[in-house]
Amino acid sequence: MAKSTSKTSATLRLDKAISQVTDLSRAEVKRAARQERITVNGKTVTNPASKVDVADELCLDGEPLGAAGPRYFMLNKPLGYVCATKDGEHPIVLDLLDEPNLQKLHIAGRLDIDTTGLVLITDDGQWSHRIASPRHQCAKTYYAHLAEPIADDAVDKCAKGIWLNNEKTRTKPAKLEILYRNEVRITITEGRYHQVKRMFAALGNRVLELHRESIGEIALDEMLTEGEYRPLTPEEVASIG
Repeated sequence: MAKSTSKTSATLRLDKAISQVTDLSRAEVKRAARQERITVNGKTVTNPASKVDVADELCLDGEPLGAAGPRYFMLNKPLGYVCATKDGEHPIVLDLLDEPNLQKLHIAGRLDIDTTGLVLITDDGQWSHRIASPRHQCAKTYYAHLAEPIADDAVDKCAKGIWLNNEKTRTKPAKLEILYRNEVRITITEGRYHQVKRMFAALGNRVLELHRESIGEIALDEMLTEGEYRPLTPEEVASIG
């Protein structure tokens, strides 16, 4: 997979920039610089504290490296994977990425182990906060296959907000679109625990299959099969405002 091509005007220390896009520690990058193994825009740089721009071309041992700076990916999550950085029982979504420094990446908007679809992964904490924070009301759209035909009044109930078991407030208004008798598309702007499943349980139904289609204006790329991922485009990154 190609690395993300999104650019900003930020500058970074050379050792930090190289460590972001390789599996080298900053101490190892410093050694590589002293050994004249690093070039920036074709020129050898031996000072690890030198400033580089995210648009600069970095090479290690003559091999071009990915662009420095924050990384942003979309993944088509399969069943059975956990949205966590480590888990002793199940495979994690980060196992599906072929990227350096996986330990620095985190999931922006988690999915349950039995839910598929769009997952956003980044090392930009402020960006992921704008997705997860209730204050920003970032919309998330899901396809749901239900055990029973959807009730006639479900659209209105979702629009008014639903009382979930053991919750003190209604959910925020949600948009429910009926696709077929027991197939729906639902858009929520919160991230309560198991929210979509609990909403349909409160409506007297049960979710058999749940698939996230979009987060904000970022829609799951139809070209990605389950388990595949790609970098976000600069426009997709910027859409999370």
